[in-house]
Parts: sequence; C-alpha cells; structure tokens
Amino acid sequence: MAHSDVLVIGAGFSGLQAARLLSDTFDVRVLEARERPGGRALAHAFANGDTVDLGGQWVGPGQDRFYALIEAVGARTYPLWSEGDHLVALDGRLRRYRGTIPSLPIHVLLDLNRLLGRFEAMAKQLDPARPWAHPKAEDWDRQTVGEFMARTGLTARAREMFAIAIGAVFCAEPHELSLLHALFYARAGRSLDALISVEGGAQQDRVHGDMGGLARLMADSLGGAVTYEAPVQALRWSDAGVTVETPAGEFSARRAILALPPNQALGIRFDPPLPAARDALWRRMPAGACIKCVAQYERPFWREAGLSGQSVGGPGPVRVTFDNTEAGREAGQLLGFIEGDEARIWSGRDPAERRAAVLESFAAVFGDAARHPADYADQDWMAEPYTRGCYAAFMGPGVWTTLGRALRDPIGPVHVAGTETAREGYGYFEGALEAAQRAADEVRAALSP
Repeated sequence: MAHSDVLVIGAGFSGLQAARLLSDTFDVRVLEARERPGGRALAHAFANGDTVDLGGQWVGPGQDRFYALIEAVGARTYPLWSEGDHLVALDGRLRRYRGTIPSLPIHVLLDLNRLLGRFEAMAKQLDPARPWAHPKAEDWDRQTVGEFMARTGLTARAREMFAIAIGAVFCAEPHELSLLHALFYARAGRSLDALISVEGGAQQDRVHGDMGGLARLMADSLGGAVTYEAPVQALRWSDAGVTVETPAGEFSARRAILALPPNQALGIRFDPPLPAARDALWRRMPAGACIKCVAQYERPFWREAGLSGQSVGGPGPVRVTFDNTEAGREAGQLLGFIEGDEARIWSGRDPAERRAAVLESFAAVFGDAARHPADYADQDWMAEPYTRGCYAAFMGPGVWTTLGRALRDPIGPVHVAGTETAREGYGYFEGALEAAQRAADEVRAALSP
C-alpha cells in the first residue's frame, strides 16, 4: 500500500491545483479515473491537426485565478471572434444585431430588459458564500426559474429568450432550477449578463493549445504524482486518516481532497457511510445535460458575409452558436450546444443522425455551406462515464436552504473541492481553482504543527 500525506481524488483543474498548492510542503498523490488529466476539459484533434476543446474552453474578466494560472504555466490567451453582426432566428426569419441582447420588437425588448433587470437586482443581494442566509432565501428557493419567468415576464417571446439564456448557462430547463440557485450562480459569476456575454464576459478569451493542454501542463508540473486509470471505488476514513481502493491498488494518507462532481462522488463506497445530510445533498445535485458540437470548415465563410458566427434561436437541437476558430488558423470552426431536454433527447442517438441534425441547425442560420464541413466532432457529456453531465451540477427547489450548508464542510479527514463547492466562479474553471485554494488551506491547517 502506497502512503502519502495527502490524497487528491480527481485530476480535473480543482484537484490538480490543490495538489500544486500542497506539493511544496507535503507528499501528495493524485488519483484519476481516466487515462488523462483535465476532467471536464477535453481536447480533440481534427484530421488536419487543428485541435478543439470539446469541454470547457473560456475565461473572462473577473476570473483572476484562472488568468494567473494560464500565465504561470506559460500558456497564452486570445479573444473569441466576435466581429460582425450576430443573428437571432425567430419565426423563420433572421435578424442581425450587435451586443448581447438580440434585435426584438420594442415591447418584447422592454419586457426582456425588465426580466433581466429584476433577476440581476435580486442576485446582487446574495452573499455567494451563504446564499441561504438572505431574508428571502426560503421563498426564492421554493420557486423555480420557470415560475419566476411566468410571474415576471409579460410576453412569450421575452420568456423564450430568457429561457435560451438559462439553458446556455445551466444546461437545464427553467422548471428544473431553484430560483435561489440561479441567483447564487449569477452572483458567483459577477452577473447573469457577464455569464452570457463575450466581450467583457465569461466567453471573452480562449487558450492557445486548448484547455486539455493546459491541464497536461499542470499535471506534468507534479512530476510522477498523478496515477491514471485509478477510479476510487471505496474510501475508509477515521480520525487517523483515509485509505482508498482502486484498480491500481490501495493508497492511504493522513488527509484527502475529494475533487469530483457530486454524481461521481456518490459512486464511492464510504466507510463509515456518508453523513445523511451530505448524501442527500449530493443526490439532489444532478449534472446539467450538454452535448458540445463543433464543425470545421476550410475557412470561416460566415465572416465574408459580415457575421460573427454568434447566433440565438433557430430550428433544430442547437439554439446557440459561436465562431470557434482558433486565432492564426485558416480552417474555420462553428460551435453549437445541445442543452437541457434537447440534449437528453439526442444523447445516445446515432452519431450520424445527430451530426446531420446539428448541421441542419447551422445551415438554418448560416446557409447551405454549413451543411458541408471538412470535419466534425461532438462530445456527449452525459454519456462520458466519469462525468455524466456538464457544465456543472445544479440544485432544484428547496435544496440550498435545507441542505446547502453542508456543501463545503469536510467529511472527517476528507476535504471537498471541485467547482460545485465554489463561492466564486461556480461552474467554471475559476470556481475549480477557488475551491482548490480553500480545500488546500484546510488541509494545510490540519496537517501543520
């Protein structure tokens, strides 16, 4: 049995960063179920050698920890392409617009602005470290986002646009989400506007060499401390420390950091069993439903028509698109997301059928040329065995105020990290790093004389 001071379970960004923060003082071992690091960061190589992120890929203002990490490992960023007109597809028609809010009839635009304004005003009132402490927390937690929309939005079109934004951020339907959770999530990411924006928002920049390459640099900096293909199947814990069982053998340590999404943490047999409140909390934190789709073309042809590649709405499974072309590359890329209920419908379907449906969605917005890519790739995150959903776990009605206080508490000598425990940047790599810092600080305090 291999013994360490600290075991980190999960080599996503949170686990890798926690290990990096502790490895200067303690003997740290990282256990990863996959054959690669990165977790929800996944790189794919097209036939021409260009790479693309099929997992998380963006970083934006306010995500200072992540920008610092990118600089520390010697990587570089570039802005997502956003020059030109965006498109909104409504009722079979395409309208061009600039900025974040689509071109809509004036009464719809006023209604949508009122919906967004009300939501933002409520979110600003929350303390993201203690969302349950707000005087209206129980009331907001009993409501779904869908109920908030029905009560606040006066027009069906404004509610539709708001629902598309919610789907793009959470990969879930409005009726699934606690209003308190949605408000917390927006507050943890600065604002809902920041989360859906490109310039000045969470989609502003990308990393040269993709996020999978960034994770590899982090893992390499730990030397031989990462053990791959070692999913933790059982974890025994006591005041003396932890012992875990994996197909790669048993490992023990004085402390452990669990850096997994809740649905994956539930797959571990704990001895003694998890505290009842923690078990109930994790069981009520399902992952979002997302399929990320990227078509590669010989050139970004939409730019020739003065288009940015960004679109909202339209027929088919894809409701949001971006120009995903890497700076300095000739081949163009269109990125689309299938989210929420649509993702559940298309998950597990024949890949060729799904590809055809995605390209039809692209063609409805960008014309016939979109039907003929040079290459294509998608990632069904619900089908990925060690993830089972993206972007992050969410909470339904009543969870924050009844169980949420336990979210970040250690389980004996087992500390918890992962973006789902973040107070800032929840759901993003920034949140993964914030949670890593908190968990590493807890371990350092526990092990230091």
